[in-house]
Amino acid sequence: MADENTNPSEAPQQAVPPQIRPLAQYIRDMSFENVLAQKNQSGNVTPDVSVQVGLDARKRPDHEDQYEVLCKFTIRNRDKETDNTLFLLELEYAGMFQVSNVEENQLHPFLLIEGPRQLFPYVRRLVADITHEGGFPPLNLEPVDFVQLYRQTLMQRAQKEQAAQGTPAN
Repeated sequence: MADENTNPSEAPQQAVPPQIRPLAQYIRDMSFENVLAQKNQSGNVTPDVSVQVGLDARKRPDHEDQYEVLCKFTIRNRDKETDNTLFLLELEYAGMFQVSNVEENQLHPFLLIEGPRQLFPYVRRLVADITHEGGFPPLNLEPVDFVQLYRQTLMQRAQKEQAAQGTPAN
């Protein structure tokens, strides 16, 4: 008969996957400027949209395993021919998350990748609604690769630290 392991304490432990549970999400701050209408301009324009994304996360005080994740979007639409701004949208969208089963050294990337990934569909819809209500065709944001964005942020931070260390002290 084969040697079987009948002691349950010796059974291999199954890893519990990381979990992120949304508790709330909300617009933290928003500004939309229809510069085209303010300058009373009209006519044909060739739009050129630029999108900048910033991310931040912080632990909620007095709440164990709860974090606020903040997505900052700055969207500027310019006329390609004149470089005049048509509209400027600044949106800070946040979510409160309960996080469990994440190692401390993995918490930062987990929050800044998974949190924004869950918030992005709502941001995308808001941007489309705001631009439409602002007098422009709805702007449907392209999907954001939050893993790549996180890596770029780490590289930029490392380059800044190296530049600061390489600067001679006065």
